[in-house]
Amino acid sequence: MTSDMTARMLRLLSLLQTRREWSGSDLAERLSVTARTVRRDVDRLRELGYPVDSARGHAGGYRLAAGTDLPPLLLDDDEAVAITVALRTAAGGLSGIEETALRALAKLEQVLPRRLRGQVTALHASLAGITWEDRGPRADPALLATLAVACRDHEVLTFDYAARHGTATARRAEPCHLVASGDLWYLLAHDTDKDDWRLFRLDRITAPTLTGRRVAPRPVPGGDAAAFVAGRLSSAPTRYRAIATVHAPAERIRARTQGLATRLRPVDDTTCLVDASDDHLSHIARILIGLDTAYTLDADPEVIDHLHETALRMLRATNRLPPA
Repeated sequence: MTSDMTARMLRLLSLLQTRREWSGSDLAERLSVTARTVRRDVDRLRELGYPVDSARGHAGGYRLAAGTDLPPLLLDDDEAVAITVALRTAAGGLSGIEETALRALAKLEQVLPRRLRGQVTALHASLAGITWEDRGPRADPALLATLAVACRDHEVLTFDYAARHGTATARRAEPCHLVASGDLWYLLAHDTDKDDWRLFRLDRITAPTLTGRRVAPRPVPGGDAAAFVAGRLSSAPTRYRAIATVHAPAERIRARTQGLATRLRPVDDTTCLVDASDDHLSHIARILIGLDTAYTLDADPEVIDHLHETALRMLRATNRLPPA
């Protein structure tokens, strides 16, 4: 009897979430119960914290109202697949909501039925977006979801990690935070073998495995994960060095350019430094072009040559220079 009532209340909740308002008679017909039973089930939902409004009268209409807290939502199969694909896309590419989408994705994928996982993977793989520029390496949404669960549950993780020069090593770590910087995602974790904090680029992580061993969360040095990651990134070695002295206030550049939070340092009220150093020459060029203001550049010869060749191609394309 209890299981029947629970199933009926879940069905009632699902119906209330699909239409703005239901009459009592319609709900009773859908649930194969009396109008009195519908009223009792509505009262039980209210006791559980669901804000169900009712209109008096012959029809006895009901609707699920907005409340002070978001109650659990019931999704059918198609809705669950659609939301999961949307969250995977947002986590991998939309600026400003990546981390929020990632938390929601971790919750949803944890309870997603096995029968729907194949649909989600197939649909996400079939989607194609137009990219007008090389945005550099992107994180795999499935990997993001796995690491998000590991961070949330403080579960020890093993994975293979490729260094800058391609050499892969096996790692074992206690994951702490996922941090986005520009086009890249990083895992902040405590490396158990090295007994030290490490930053791992997600595009270099393969074969992540949850060990099932949970540990107490470690406090991040300094107490601020984002600030700690920013400090590590600013001192991390790169293949090519490129430092721009920009003739504009730091706040103006930060507001007009995405992904420079860890690369930007104020000099005075009218000048700032932008560290565009990177392992890829094309990425350096994209950062500098995005500044959209006057600057001077201190960079390696390879960077200067690449920028010079890029500028010549652009000038020839606009007939400002004769063909080579």
